[in-house]
Amino acid sequence: MVDIVFGFDFGVKRIGIAMGNTLTWQAQPLTVIKAVDNATRFQVIGDLINEWKPARLIVGEPFHPDGAEHDMTLRSRRFANQLHGRFNLPVELVDERYSSAVIPHKRGEVIDAKAAAIILQQYFDAHANI
Repeated sequence: MVDIVFGFDFGVKRIGIAMGNTLTWQAQPLTVIKAVDNATRFQVIGDLINEWKPARLIVGEPFHPDGAEHDMTLRSRRFANQLHGRFNLPVELVDERYSSAVIPHKRGEVIDAKAAAIILQQYFDAHANI
Protein backbone atom coordinates (compact mmCIF):
# COMPACT_ATOMS: atom_id res chain seq x y z
CA MET A 1 0.00 0.00 0.00
CA VAL A 2 1.28 3.47 -0.90
CA ASP A 3 0.99 6.11 1.82
CA ILE A 4 1.16 9.88 1.48
CA VAL A 5 3.40 11.54 4.07
CA PHE A 6 3.58 15.24 4.98
CA GLY A 7 6.68 17.00 6.29
CA PHE A 8 6.64 20.26 8.26
CA ASP A 9 9.25 22.94 8.83
CA PHE A 10 7.69 24.77 11.78
CA GLY A 11 8.31 28.46 12.28
CA VAL A 12 6.62 31.18 14.29
CA LYS A 13 5.87 33.27 11.17
CA ARG A 14 5.69 30.53 8.52
CA ILE A 15 5.24 26.78 8.32
CA GLY A 16 6.70 25.00 5.31
CA ILE A 17 4.91 21.86 4.15
CA ALA A 18 6.20 19.12 1.87
CA MET A 19 4.68 15.88 0.69
CA GLY A 20 5.85 12.55 -0.62
CA ASN A 21 4.80 8.93 -0.73
CA THR A 22 6.06 5.50 0.20
CA LEU A 23 6.21 4.32 -3.41
CA THR A 24 8.83 6.75 -4.70
CA TRP A 25 10.27 7.75 -1.29
CA GLN A 26 10.79 11.26 -2.70
CA ALA A 27 9.78 14.51 -0.98
CA GLN A 28 8.72 17.67 -2.77
CA PRO A 29 7.73 21.14 -1.50
CA LEU A 30 3.98 21.65 -1.26
CA THR A 31 3.18 25.05 0.26
CA VAL A 32 3.92 27.60 2.97
CA ILE A 33 1.42 28.74 5.56
CA LYS A 34 1.97 32.38 6.48
CA ALA A 35 -0.90 32.81 8.96
CA VAL A 36 0.08 34.05 12.39
CA ASP A 37 -2.83 32.68 14.42
CA ASN A 38 -3.19 29.01 15.32
CA ALA A 39 -6.83 28.76 14.23
CA THR A 40 -5.97 29.76 10.66
CA ARG A 41 -2.81 27.62 10.59
CA PHE A 42 -4.63 24.50 11.67
CA GLN A 43 -7.56 25.21 9.36
CA VAL A 44 -5.18 25.31 6.36
CA ILE A 45 -3.38 22.18 7.57
CA GLY A 46 -6.72 20.45 8.09
CA ASP A 47 -7.81 21.35 4.57
CA LEU A 48 -4.57 19.89 3.17
CA ILE A 49 -4.97 16.73 5.25
CA ASN A 50 -8.55 16.31 4.02
CA GLU A 51 -7.40 16.78 0.42
CA TRP A 52 -4.30 14.53 0.45
CA LYS A 53 -5.14 12.05 3.25
CA PRO A 54 -1.59 11.57 4.58
CA ALA A 55 -0.95 8.52 6.73
CA ARG A 56 1.85 10.13 8.75
CA LEU A 57 3.18 13.59 9.61
CA ILE A 58 6.87 14.41 10.03
CA VAL A 59 7.96 17.53 11.92
CA GLY A 60 11.45 18.99 11.91
CA GLU A 61 13.02 19.22 15.35
CA PRO A 62 15.64 21.98 15.46
CA PHE A 63 18.74 21.85 17.62
CA HIS A 64 21.86 23.96 17.99
CA PRO A 65 24.81 22.59 15.96
CA ASP A 66 26.18 20.95 19.13
CA GLY A 67 22.88 19.12 19.68
CA ALA A 68 21.63 21.38 22.46
CA GLU A 69 17.96 22.27 22.55
CA HIS A 70 16.66 25.82 22.22
CA ASP A 71 13.32 27.64 22.22
CA MET A 72 12.30 26.41 18.76
CA THR A 73 13.00 22.80 19.76
CA LEU A 74 10.27 23.02 22.38
CA ARG A 75 7.91 24.93 20.06
CA SER A 76 8.34 22.31 17.33
CA ARG A 77 7.56 19.52 19.79
CA ARG A 78 4.46 21.38 20.91
CA PHE A 79 3.40 21.82 17.28
CA ALA A 80 3.91 18.07 16.69
CA ASN A 81 1.77 17.27 19.73
CA GLN A 82 -0.94 19.64 18.48
CA LEU A 83 -0.92 17.99 15.05
CA HIS A 84 -1.34 14.57 16.66
CA GLY A 85 -4.09 15.78 18.98
CA ARG A 86 -6.07 17.61 16.29
CA PHE A 87 -5.77 15.16 13.41
CA ASN A 88 -5.19 11.81 15.21
CA LEU A 89 -2.37 10.86 12.83
CA PRO A 90 1.03 9.42 13.75
CA VAL A 91 3.59 12.22 14.10
CA GLU A 92 7.36 11.75 14.16
CA LEU A 93 10.10 14.28 14.85
CA VAL A 94 13.21 14.42 12.65
CA ASP A 95 16.42 16.29 13.52
CA GLU A 96 16.41 19.25 11.17
CA ARG A 97 19.81 20.76 11.88
CA TYR A 98 21.08 22.51 8.75
CA SER A 99 17.93 21.80 6.67
CA SER A 100 17.57 25.49 5.79
CA ALA A 101 21.32 26.02 5.49
CA VAL A 102 21.65 23.71 2.47
CA ILE A 103 19.06 25.63 0.45
CA PRO A 104 20.34 28.49 -1.71
CA HIS A 105 18.78 31.68 -0.37
CA LYS A 106 17.47 33.62 -3.35
CA ARG A 107 15.16 36.55 -2.95
CA GLY A 108 11.54 35.53 -3.45
CA GLU A 109 12.07 31.78 -3.11
CA VAL A 110 9.86 29.72 -0.84
CA ILE A 111 12.59 28.40 1.42
CA ASP A 112 10.34 27.01 4.15
CA ALA A 113 8.62 24.49 1.85
CA LYS A 114 12.02 23.39 0.52
CA ALA A 115 13.28 22.95 4.09
CA ALA A 116 10.19 20.84 4.82
CA ALA A 117 11.06 18.70 1.77
CA ILE A 118 14.60 18.18 3.10
CA ILE A 119 13.20 17.17 6.51
CA LEU A 120 10.77 14.73 4.88
CA GLN A 121 13.51 13.35 2.61
CA GLN A 122 15.69 12.70 5.67
CA TYR A 123 12.81 10.68 7.12
CA PHE A 124 12.35 8.77 3.83
CA ASP A 125 16.07 8.05 3.53
CA ALA A 126 16.08 6.57 7.04
CA HIS A 127 12.94 4.46 6.48
CA ALA A 128 12.97 3.43 2.79
CA ASN A 129 14.45 0.00 3.49
CA ILE A 130 12.21 -0.90 6.41
